[in-house]
Amino acid sequence: MIDVVRADALGEPYRRQVAEVLTQGFAEDFSYFSRDPAKLATLFEPMLLLERFHVALIEGRPAAVASLTESAQHCFAPRWSHMRRTLGIFHATVVYWVINSYFMTTRPDQPTGQAEIGFVASAPAYRGRGAATALLRGLLALPDYREYVLEDIKDTNAAALGLYRKLGFTVYKSRPVKGAKKAGFSEYVSMKLVQAP
Repeated sequence: MIDVVRADALGEPYRRQVAEVLTQGFAEDFSYFSRDPAKLATLFEPMLLLERFHVALIEGRPAAVASLTESAQHCFAPRWSHMRRTLGIFHATVVYWVINSYFMTTRPDQPTGQAEIGFVASAPAYRGRGAATALLRGLLALPDYREYVLEDIKDTNAAALGLYRKLGFTVYKSRPVKGAKKAGFSEYVSMKLVQAP
């Protein structure tokens, strides 16, 4: 059985595990920050705004995570002093800029009743066991929203795109990536699902 809960309901003892699932799921994307999985989890652990993350639990362990935000909400609260201690001053400066530039954007024009799902990640040990599917279905069942968006999915992420399509999401925009050959993918795809009232 897979339970879906908001991360803050699990409390602080689960913060590290949520950070580990997130950073394992985005290890390739976060590799510039560090290639050390433990250091990545240490970097993100205090940044997580737990009330903005939902978790799929298998046997009481976080198996998948995703953020859920609306309008001007953020899911991270970067702390310069912690980043400096974790990465050193030079690397922390660059990472702090990257996080603030790319992860802290908001959508003030977001319509009422629309939520953005982001940072969908599964722990490697639980991949293929339905955790991400259960998590997304749990988010889509929330009564406060009828429209959901997923922004900037790599066009090479076939597993994620297939899952989102299976749940009813359709592409509503895409944008090319600068330096696609070096990046290893050509465009970012954004998807939307509008549920009947």
